[in-house]
Amino acid sequence: MVEGTCDTNGACRRVWWRCSLSGSIYRTPEGEAEIRALYDEALAGLGVGKESLTVGTRLGDTHVIAIGDEGAPPAVFLPGGNFLNPTCLEWFLPLAERHHVYAPDIVGQPGLSAQMRPSPKGDGHAFWAEDVLDGLGLRTPVPLVGLSYGAGIALRLMGLAPERVSRAALVSPSAIAAGSIPRMLVEVVAPMILYRLRPTRERLLRAAGPLITDSRDPAFGPAVRQLGAVYRHLRLDAGLPRTATEKELKGFGGPVAVFAAEEDLFFPARAVLPRAQEIFCDLALAESLGGCRHVPSKAALERVNERILAFLAGSVGA
Repeated sequence: MVEGTCDTNGACRRVWWRCSLSGSIYRTPEGEAEIRALYDEALAGLGVGKESLTVGTRLGDTHVIAIGDEGAPPAVFLPGGNFLNPTCLEWFLPLAERHHVYAPDIVGQPGLSAQMRPSPKGDGHAFWAEDVLDGLGLRTPVPLVGLSYGAGIALRLMGLAPERVSRAALVSPSAIAAGSIPRMLVEVVAPMILYRLRPTRERLLRAAGPLITDSRDPAFGPAVRQLGAVYRHLRLDAGLPRTATEKELKGFGGPVAVFAAEEDLFFPARAVLPRAQEIFCDLALAESLGGCRHVPSKAALERVNERILAFLAGSVGA
């Protein structure tokens, strides 16, 4: 990894971006092409009425999916990391029934945005998110809906520029509290490595099972295939947005809704929800998704979407 820069006197200083020595987040050009094809397939699956936008940021161009009535109130959806934005957005597509939803491909993640990755040690994620809002012309406070890695980015923005965010709904959120690292190594990393060594359908399902609640449901078949491609072809980004503190979020007074999965190995409800009570000034809603892993079940996602729509409308946490 490269992290830093030098001024004209040759003195090095730490900055808020990093990149791989190869210059690409993909292991091979062929792998990049496969993931790009899966991205295009997932984007097409969103149906008609969507628009592709490009906005400039300090970390390079960012591709944004826009969907929903342009006259409806805006909302920004921040997807998970090491995954495909249009698939994450599909899980939250009901939001577009009442909002004009903007869903940016996170820089440094598989998709159509620049490949530079913000450093987890600084506020690069927040600077990038702020640039995206500026590029979209969203100058007044907007609601954020963040999934996993995207929720961590939302938290970074809420800390750095609280005036840009009206309220936030966070699902399976990073940057609040984490689960057991030994369990992650045994239940997530080991099956991933075994799948990489000898990719088979059964090994892929074993690798996906600890992450996706309904991994054997045909409805999640595309997500499982995408996960397999990501495991085989992507230089995985382990640099999650850093954990938020009560001090950082003191300036954000808007309502927050948190949905944490009971069996999430990364960010379990038993760790996330108590800490959410500590760091948010207005925790309007805190729900544990029973029986769910990191990617909630189809039934749980339906309920979460209903609750988020009510929350965004001010029916919860007004």
